[in-house]
Amino acid sequence: MAEENIRANKTIEDTPATQQKQELAAEAVGPEYTYQEEIASEQQQLVNRLFDMVEKVRDDSAEENERRREEATDDDAVEEVTEDEKVAAMNEEIEQTEEEELSFYQQIPRNFYRIVFSLDQEELTQVQEETLDIVEQRMTEQVRQADLNTARQDAQEQVETLDISNEQKEAVSDLMNEVIVVNTFLNEQRTEELRQEAEDSVQPVMIYQGEIIVREGSQIDSNAIQKLNVLGMTEQTQSFFPFIAIILVALLQIAVLYYFTHSVKNKDKRENQVVFYVVAMTLSLLFMKFFQLFQTEVMAYIPLFFPAAFIPVVLNLFVNRRSGILAAAFQVVLAAFIFYEAAGTNVLPIILLSYMFSGLMGTLLPRRRISHQGKQSMLWIVVFPFLISLTIFVLQGVNFADSQTWIALACSLTGSVLSLLMGVGLYQFIELMITDDSDIVLNELSNPNHTLLKKLLEEAPGTYHHSMMVANLSANAVAEIGGNTLLTRVACYYHDIGKLKHANFFVENLPQEAENPHNFLLPEDSKQIIFGHVTDGVKVLEQEKMPQMVIDICQQHHGTTLMKFFYSKAKERNSEVTEEEFRYPGPNPQTREAGVVSIADSCEAAVRAMENPTNEKIDEFVSNLITDRMLDGQLDDTQLTLKELKIIKKSLINGLCSTFHSRIKYPKMKSEAEKMKEEQERSGQ
Repeated sequence: MAEENIRANKTIEDTPATQQKQELAAEAVGPEYTYQEEIASEQQQLVNRLFDMVEKVRDDSAEENERRREEATDDDAVEEVTEDEKVAAMNEEIEQTEEEELSFYQQIPRNFYRIVFSLDQEELTQVQEETLDIVEQRMTEQVRQADLNTARQDAQEQVETLDISNEQKEAVSDLMNEVIVVNTFLNEQRTEELRQEAEDSVQPVMIYQGEIIVREGSQIDSNAIQKLNVLGMTEQTQSFFPFIAIILVALLQIAVLYYFTHSVKNKDKRENQVVFYVVAMTLSLLFMKFFQLFQTEVMAYIPLFFPAAFIPVVLNLFVNRRSGILAAAFQVVLAAFIFYEAAGTNVLPIILLSYMFSGLMGTLLPRRRISHQGKQSMLWIVVFPFLISLTIFVLQGVNFADSQTWIALACSLTGSVLSLLMGVGLYQFIELMITDDSDIVLNELSNPNHTLLKKLLEEAPGTYHHSMMVANLSANAVAEIGGNTLLTRVACYYHDIGKLKHANFFVENLPQEAENPHNFLLPEDSKQIIFGHVTDGVKVLEQEKMPQMVIDICQQHHGTTLMKFFYSKAKERNSEVTEEEFRYPGPNPQTREAGVVSIADSCEAAVRAMENPTNEKIDEFVSNLITDRMLDGQLDDTQLTLKELKIIKKSLINGLCSTFHSRIKYPKMKSEAEKMKEEQERSGQ
């Protein structure tokens, strides 16, 4: 007896009850038979071949009788071919038939042959035609094994009604037992398919969470015990299989993550990616657990509040797309463990499919700031996942008149919107934590009041203005090819910071009419000073803990180009001097941004030094410079395409022409000013 109401602790399918219903449904399906209509024609062909053989034996016997008459004398009595001889000849004919036909002819009784050999040609033809008619009539109907005797009996009765002699009827009757055969057979495969379809059509018997299994004071019968077993409420010990499954999932995730990150050669970068992935997935796990705590039978769809796209989007943007896809997949696996109590209901598939699609849609976003993608991010993160959730609800056959359905859809939409808002709002803070070139850092570095920029302005004003010009030119060009404009601008601000050490040895910092100090130095000494502004700049930036990309652009903005002026001077003094001695240490630009800065830096310095720069001169110079850099291999590692170089060239030419254009003189305005001055002097007199 139950001392209190026993309720189901979860929603689950009652598998034994479902199986019982399926067995009953399968048993209700009758056997399926297949009618083979070609058997009728086959039997008719056998009958025709039988009578053909009979005709042949009759003809052969007639010829033999004729031969015997010719050989016999007038006084001799002619012994004609006997019935036994005809039957023997018939047997010889039958033995020459194919094996599958042989058994049919051998089953025909001897009485049939006795009769047909005694009939004349007309009577024999009647027997054949009547036999074929009956076969056609009876074999066009379905004859099963159980109905075979009845079909043969009906054929025998039909024979009795024929308008032929008794001997003919007897011959036809002898054939009926052999030519009327089974033509409808049990189709076991189709029968099994129909039974399987019947089983599949059975709706699962569900035990719903909170359902009363045994009422207080009621007897616990076998049916109740079966339900309790299904719910696992009779087990005294907890199953260890879930723990093994969790361990296997963790090991699988570690293995896949190791495979993905194994190709990353930089150890620090690889470790950062692993740590970031682990932290992100831990947060995802905690979020899901948080929503699971509030899940009840009434609010079963609360887990759809979980921003399933957020973690895959973050990993896609800050690590790589494969990490985002991996996170989206394992989020679903972890959700299956966390929301395990919903197993066997419609809730769990909806949750898992919603998480899967939301995560995967997030990984399809282009790898740039979400706030810059507008409608595209709205479509991939909010609209498409919500439409998928709606489709799943429709597929599950939910009732849209039920308020719970609309609450579930609202939860799904809210979760998608939350993913987008978190991605937009937290992007800059995540970027600040895991990268050294976040927008917050770069904006601070672009402040003119930064210590290094103020020092550059005070001690090397020409270099400062040159850096600002290069920054404008480079940022505009990089924007045209879809690069990182803010990073490019900041890198340009600091790319010549190494000139602070010997500011007066760079021509842009010399006062007007001042003597160039390099006129008093050997080319080799000048070379070391010029080279030094790159290495000294890298040291300064490293000490200031600048972003690595800013340091790299400072180190790469001259690549391994040749210092042509001092190389020529050195060559005049010593013909054995080689180009390699007067090339920058490099390396060559490694990114698109570094390649643009390298070109813009040289263009700005050269055009500034031009006398009377015109648009044609600037266009020609920029074109030649880019061609020379390509031929010299300076842009090989930048991944810049010819199309992008064309765009960069156009942008630089436009920027330089708008800045360094020849001033137009206005003689008419000057003469009018002189006239006004003369009038003022006369009036003053």
